Amino acid sequence: MAAMAFLLLMEAMSVSHGQLQVGFYSDSCPDAEDIVTAAVQDAAGSDPTILPALLRLQFHDCFVRGCDASVLIRSARNDAEVNNNKHQGLRGQAVVDAAKAELEDQCPGVVSCADIIALAARDAIAMTGGPSFDVPTGRRDGLVSNLRDADVLPDVVDSIQVLRSRFAASGLDDRDLVLLTAAHTIGTTACFFVKDRLYNYRLRGGGVGSDPSIPAAFLAELKARCAPGDFNTRVALDRGSERDFDDSILRNIRSGLAVIASDAALDASNATRGLVTAYLGAASRRFERDFVAAMVKMGTIGALTGDDGEVRDVCSQFNTD
Repeated sequence: MAAMAFLLLMEAMSVSHGQLQVGFYSDSCPDAEDIVTAAVQDAAGSDPTILPALLRLQFHDCFVRGCDASVLIRSARNDAEVNNNKHQGLRGQAVVDAAKAELEDQCPGVVSCADIIALAARDAIAMTGGPSFDVPTGRRDGLVSNLRDADVLPDVVDSIQVLRSRFAASGLDDRDLVLLTAAHTIGTTACFFVKDRLYNYRLRGGGVGSDPSIPAAFLAELKARCAPGDFNTRVALDRGSERDFDDSILRNIRSGLAVIASDAALDASNATRGLVTAYLGAASRRFERDFVAAMVKMGTIGALTGDDGEVRDVCSQFNTD
């Protein structure tokens, strides 16, 4: 019954999301999705860490002006969206460029860069052991990319109240917040994004120190990994399971073993804590299904369709440049 329910959900989601639809390129570029998958597989063959990077790339694209590939634009003046510090360490653009080059050879002017981002993230999830699912396509590429627009991105230091507000501004609810945070089940982060929890946390009694919510043994483990002044060493976001898509990240969050503050923040609200607990208990069999629904929902944020936007020839440049 659970398998049937999952299949029914996939069928329901595959019909249409506005003007997005599964199989949008079935006539105009039948091999489009296979070409993207091949590009992701090729990149992951030499660098498996590119898979979580591609998932992060979609998140960063969709939260700023919607899912329009604005994050891919490069500017000689360093004033494009990607130049915002909140995009620090963003990777995966080369994979999108490789897929786009092949698509332009096979189907010139047909497949958008925004759709390539969405398809590549979908493939990254499946290649790390997560669910396979259909992605509605038909997005167009945006015509604007401004550095300051990315200020709206959630930040690792955001409180649970700020996180909920930022997600709500994009049409996402508490369940989406928990599920999309669970994408941190794969990948690593730099010590730069952990250092404030370890050494510069503002204490209630005044002064700074370590975040008192971190269990002592885990705090020692993190400090051994991220010494003062070390900003570059990588730390697994999902302790003990960073290469596999699973619900381990939620178990770590519930046990106080979240690495970054924004993950730990899910335990600071009754609403989000309750959802984390549910996915580790009564709702555990729904975790992958609900994660897929959250990913598809995020992929529709601000999507341009029809005659809006353009289909870029090169993902890093507007056609008018």
